Amino acid sequence: MNKIKEEFTIKDLENISGIKAHTIRIWEKRYNLLEPKRTKTNIRFYNSDDLTKLLNIALLNNNNFKISKIAEMSDEDIVLKSRELAFESATNDEAINNFKIAMFQFDKILFNNSYNTLLHKKTFREIFKEVFLPFLNQIGLLWQTETLLPAHEHFISNLISQKIQLNTEKLQYNINDTNKMYVLFLPENEIHELGLLYLNYELVLRGFHTVYLGQSLPLNNLNYFFKNNKEICFITSLTIQPYDDKIEDYFNEINDLMSNSKNKFIATGRKVNNVSHLKLNTNIQLYNSILDLLKVL
Repeated sequence: MNKIKEEFTIKDLENISGIKAHTIRIWEKRYNLLEPKRTKTNIRFYNSDDLTKLLNIALLNNNNFKISKIAEMSDEDIVLKSRELAFESATNDEAINNFKIAMFQFDKILFNNSYNTLLHKKTFREIFKEVFLPFLNQIGLLWQTETLLPAHEHFISNLISQKIQLNTEKLQYNINDTNKMYVLFLPENEIHELGLLYLNYELVLRGFHTVYLGQSLPLNNLNYFFKNNKEICFITSLTIQPYDDKIEDYFNEINDLMSNSKNKFIATGRKVNNVSHLKLNTNIQLYNSILDLLKVL
């Protein structure tokens, strides 16, 4: 198990909040808004309470609260005012800010309250495209800067996954075309399925018959569907796996699998750029993102 991240550098705070490190230092020195601790070797660090406070300060400051006025508020007032502001206005940036706090504090109540507030002004589709997707992109950047631990990402991803599945279950399962089936799956060792889950929601919403097979599926498991008389469209998403040095081999397997088939195979995700140079069968299509694919479905 990875230890929960409890100590943050000023660069971590900058990456998460969007507030420049230089500005954070000014706020510390001039207004005493944060009080960093120091290691035995005199290196400054911040704890999770400092991170939460900074996110709330950033939220207030972005909504016309002057730093000098925020500095006069107690820690409790900063929390109350920022939550009040976020719940009342339910703007995209404020919701994303709340989701960040919920993620780092493992606060399911804050996540659900923020989500439910958004539902008063937006449809689920709007929330996913306008709030969840930008938020998930920011999580990806935090991964790259090693600011985020797997525990944080797993916690928030599971909460978003629950919302997608809940909204999918609410849909009326009226299949418009009984001769066509979409089979959705992730490659072996690939576990990042939020985009694929949402795509399944969109397909069900549009009246398509879907079979969702989930994470880490070996390609040979698809052989069963070739015996089906229906027109099949396989869809997968490549975020991390297969690894870069094996991705060409993976798509060569797909090429062989689809060589004598009238069915279609669609691959989406940032990894597909690594195989755009390959000569693939015409029934294999590549899309950079789920949103790009949705535009043509």
